[in-house]
This record gives sequence, C-alpha cells and structure tokens, in this order.
Amino acid sequence: MSLANGRHYLAIPGPSVIPDPVLQAMHRPAPNIYTGELVDLTHALVPDLKTIAGTSGHVALYITNGHGLWEASLTNMIARGDKVLVCVTGNFGHGWADVATRLGANVEILDFGKQSPVDPDRLEAALKADQSHEIKAVLSVHVDTATSVRNDIAAMRKAIDAAGHPAVFAVDCIASLGCDRFEMDKWGVDVMIAASQKGLMTPPGMGFVWFSEKARQAGQGNDMRTPYWDWETRANPVHLYEYFDGTPPTHHLYGLRQAVSMILDEGLENVWARHETLARAYWAAVEAWGQGGKLSFNIADPAHRSHAVTTLSLGEGDGTRLRNWLTEHMGITLGISLGFGAIGSVEADNYFRIGHMGHINAHMVLGIIGAMETAFAALDIPYGEGGSVAAAKLLASRV
Repeated sequence: MSLANGRHYLAIPGPSVIPDPVLQAMHRPAPNIYTGELVDLTHALVPDLKTIAGTSGHVALYITNGHGLWEASLTNMIARGDKVLVCVTGNFGHGWADVATRLGANVEILDFGKQSPVDPDRLEAALKADQSHEIKAVLSVHVDTATSVRNDIAAMRKAIDAAGHPAVFAVDCIASLGCDRFEMDKWGVDVMIAASQKGLMTPPGMGFVWFSEKARQAGQGNDMRTPYWDWETRANPVHLYEYFDGTPPTHHLYGLRQAVSMILDEGLENVWARHETLARAYWAAVEAWGQGGKLSFNIADPAHRSHAVTTLSLGEGDGTRLRNWLTEHMGITLGISLGFGAIGSVEADNYFRIGHMGHINAHMVLGIIGAMETAFAALDIPYGEGGSVAAAKLLASRV
C-alpha cells in the first residue's frame, strides 16, 4: 500500500499548479496562426498583461524562460561596456549579474546576503558615489525564489531618486507577479520581467518584458541588441508572428488567456490578499513547530518574506529527508534548496522551500501542513505541537 497514490501535489516554487481550465484551454488542435481566433486572442492579451503588471507602458512577449528574459532585458537596455549595478539578495540576483557580465557589461554587485533585503541607504550611497553617472541600469529581484526574500521596490526607487541618478531601474518579478503586490508605474520601475510558470499559472515557455518609454529611449542605438531579443517590433507588431519573431507559442497562448482571465475575474487585490493569507497560514504553522525543534525561517522578518515561496531550514540534513519522505509516502513534492551550497551537500540538505503561488487555496495549504506534521512524527524530527491548529486559527480569523 502507498498513501502517495492519487493526485500528486507539486508544492515547489514553480512550475506552479496548473488550473484545470488552463489545461482544458490548451487541449485542442493546432490553430490557424495567420488570421482568426488566435490573432484576436493575442491582441486582447496585451492590455490585460499590462493591467496585471500595473503599467501603461510597453510589453514584449517571448518564447523563453526566466534566463532568456535576463538576456532580453539586458540586450535592449544597455550597450557593451556599460556599467550596471546589481543588488543581490540571493541566488537569482547573481544569475542576472552573470548574464550581464557574459554579454559584455561592466557589473558592480551590492550583495546583501541570503537573509536580508536590499538596504535602500546602501543603494543611495552607491549611486551618489557615481558622480559621472557611469551606471546605466540598476537591477534587482522583487522576490528571490531561492531565499524567499521580498525587496521593497518602492523604497529602492526612492533611493534612486534621492541620489538624483538617471539609471534605468529593472526588476525581476518572475517569482512574484500575480502573487505579491507589484505596481510597476506607481513604484517607478522602468523594466520588469516575468515568466508564465509561476503566478501566471501557465506551463513554462513564455516570458514577458514590460518597459517604460524612458527605458525604450535609453536603449536605442546600443550595440547589444540582436534580431530575436529586440523588443521594438514585439511591442508594436502588425502581424501575429512579429510578437514572437516567428511562429507563436499557440497552445501556451490559449492557456495564458484562460489564466489571465482567472486572475482578473478574481481581482488583483483579492489575488494578493489570498496569497498573503495562505502564506501566513504556513508561517503560523512553522512558528509553532519551531518552538520544539530546529525548524526556522530563512527570512526572520515577516515584512520581508515573499507571499509566493517560503524558504526554511531544519538542520542536520533533515530538509532533504523531509522532502524525500513526503514524496514517497504523502504524494507531495516540496522545493529543493538553491544557493545554500552545492546540491547534495550537507549545507544544502538542511534547507527546503514551500511554493505557495498561483492556483492554491486553503485546503491545499492545510493538506501540506498536515502532511508535514506526519513526516516530522515519522522521521523523529523534533517539532513543537500545534502547527495545524495555528494555521487553522489564522485562516479562520481571515474569512
């Protein structure tokens, strides 16, 4: 007998759970890519994607993942040899910085470690020191998927303004869009990137770059653009193929259309509130469990934690033991650690991540919490009692 038989729950921080209506929308024959339904559908998606991002600016659509979006954004923003300042709060800031370096940019890193958000004062000081305005772009993640830190993007914008610096401000929202509150224009972001497979509840394969007119003008005439990544035609297409520099991702578009409609039908404020509430249910359980064991948050301050993913440490390699047991016996997969030592190392085995993004609700969260308590008991991992009760009380107080 296996208690894991049945529908498996992939509770990793992306790809996220795909809603049945999205799967059903994709289950169809190949469509005409020249005229008709798919053309109209894609044109109608563009304003809705801008609504979700909180911008009246431009958006370019790509067939790619997040790593491709790093390259797409950089090749349009800067020229080879330009200086960029990357604010790093975990694994993925280093990834974006590495792509910039390999493309020929002069990269300066402000590293805030793995357990803290960006300090706006340090950012302001670094920009004030750049009297000749050599820095052409400031890069940061909104939520680092590895550490689960959530940066205060509005505060970073204020720091840039306080320094009187003209750099383009670019933000990676791959882990946060559709989960954590993000308002591109209101917060003064010039370039924002996100992919389809997390809060947008669609299979991996599509990516998006939203950009302001300031960013468009700043990047004109640079020597880093290539035909495929160039955002100019993609943001102002006449024909469907110009959105994608070729054949469109037909079935992804049908799925994305359904997912975007689900988000807008629920309402962005409600989507953000749901994610916050369900994240806090997890946090309430973890706080209770931590009273009697070694379980702890990677990000201690709740104000700086993502509402899409929570990174936790158990110590003594128990993070990997817990994940393996849940997969084998409970039909649940939690996320591996990233950026905490090499995968398979003792340090990495201490950590794990819970993804709570996109198409999730209360009973899914409570199911994971109950399964984790079962795993603690089965594996003799010390934990404090009352995690499930704490989560239930938190949810009851929010409805």
